[in-house]
Amino acid sequence: MRVLLVANTLPPRDLSGAGEQVLQLAAGLRELGHEVEVLGRGQVFTAAGEPRRAGVAGPKVLFPVTVLAGAWHTLRRLRPHVVQVHESDAALVALLVAVARRFLRPRPRLVALLQVSYLEEMRAVRPLRHGGRVLGRPGSVEKRFLWTKAPLQVVLGWLTSRLAEFVLAPSRRTADEIERDYRVRGVRVLPNVTRGLPVPPAADGDEIEPGYLLYVGRLRIRKGVEVLLEAMAQLVAEGRAARLLIAGSGEQEASLRRRTHELGLAGAVRLLGRCDASRVRRLLSGARCLVVPSIYEGMPLVILEAMAESVPVVASAVSGIPEVVVDGETGWLVPPEDPPRLASALREALDDAAEARRRGEAGRRRVTETFTPRAAARRWVEEIEHLRAGVVSQQTIG
Repeated sequence: MRVLLVANTLPPRDLSGAGEQVLQLAAGLRELGHEVEVLGRGQVFTAAGEPRRAGVAGPKVLFPVTVLAGAWHTLRRLRPHVVQVHESDAALVALLVAVARRFLRPRPRLVALLQVSYLEEMRAVRPLRHGGRVLGRPGSVEKRFLWTKAPLQVVLGWLTSRLAEFVLAPSRRTADEIERDYRVRGVRVLPNVTRGLPVPPAADGDEIEPGYLLYVGRLRIRKGVEVLLEAMAQLVAEGRAARLLIAGSGEQEASLRRRTHELGLAGAVRLLGRCDASRVRRLLSGARCLVVPSIYEGMPLVILEAMAESVPVVASAVSGIPEVVVDGETGWLVPPEDPPRLASALREALDDAAEARRRGEAGRRRVTETFTPRAAARRWVEEIEHLRAGVVSQQTIG
C-alpha cells in the first residue's frame, strides 16, 4: 500500500509530539512492508524514511496554503492509496484530496488524525483555581490565541473532519470530544506510540544528582505547572529535600519564574528552558517520577517516553491520560487543579523508592505490550482495509 502522510510540524525542526507521531506511524507502516512518504514544513521523508529534500517552505502559520503545491505534486507522482492529514493545519490538503479523488487512479482514501479538539483547547485557556484562590492566569499570548488563531483552527478542524472518510484520535476521550465539537460520528482511536525512531545520542551537559521530580512540556496555562509549584511549596514547607526540574519553554515561563521566587522555591526548582530530545532522554534517566499536572491534554507523548524508561508517572486524571497511566500500577492519578492531592502523590513517590520502581517497571511493560509503532500500524491497516472494503461508519450530524 502506498501512503502519504501530511503534517505541519516534524522533528527535528520542530519539538512536536504530534509531528513525532507522524514519523512513528510511518516507521510502523514501513516495518509492515508499506511504502510511506511524509510531507511537511521544511522536510520530506521518503519511503525509506530518509529526508529527501527541502519540504514546504514558509512559516508555520502559512502552512495550510503553502503546502498545497507540494501536496498536488506528490499526489500525482506517488499515486497513494491513502492520504492521511494531521491536525487542522492540513484542512486545505484534505479539500484538495477530496477534489482530486474524482480523477486520480487509484482513488486515494482520505483519513484525518486529530490530536485535540480546538474547542476544548479554547476552554482550557482560563485561570487555574483551587479553594477560591487563583493559582495562575493566561498570559497575553494565550489570550491572543483564544481570540484569533483558535477560532480559525476550529473551523479548519471541522472542515477536515467533514471531508475525511474517517477520523482518528489518540484516545477515546479525545475521540468523544471531536465527535461532540465537530459534529461527526465514528471517530476511531489510534493511540500515540513511542520507540519507533532512532534513539538520539546522549547529550552533554551539567551533571544532576538523580532522584528529582521532572516536568517536560510547553509552559502554557493548560499544562498546570502553577499547580505543581504550589504542591512543591507544600513539600518544601514540610522540610523535604524535594527537587523539581522543569524542561520546556512557552508563554508562562516568565510568570512561573516569578512565582518560583514568590513561593521561596529558588533552591528547589530549576527551569531549564527548551530541551531537545536527547537531553529529555537523559533527564528521564535520573528522574524519580515524571509529573504531568495538566488540565487538558490529548495523549501526551512524554508519558509514553517516561514509561518506556521505567519512570513512573504522577499525572492529572484528565483527557486521555487515564487510558495510558493506570493508577496504582504504572503511576499515580490525581484530580486536576488540586495541589494537596498532587503533593500527596509526589510524597509517596519520593518516600517509597521501591514502590516507584515497581510502578516504573510496570509502565515499561505496558508500553512494550501496547504502545508500539508496529501495534499502531497494525490497527491503522485494519481500519484502512475496512474502509477500502466499503465498511465506513463515519457520519456527519445534522
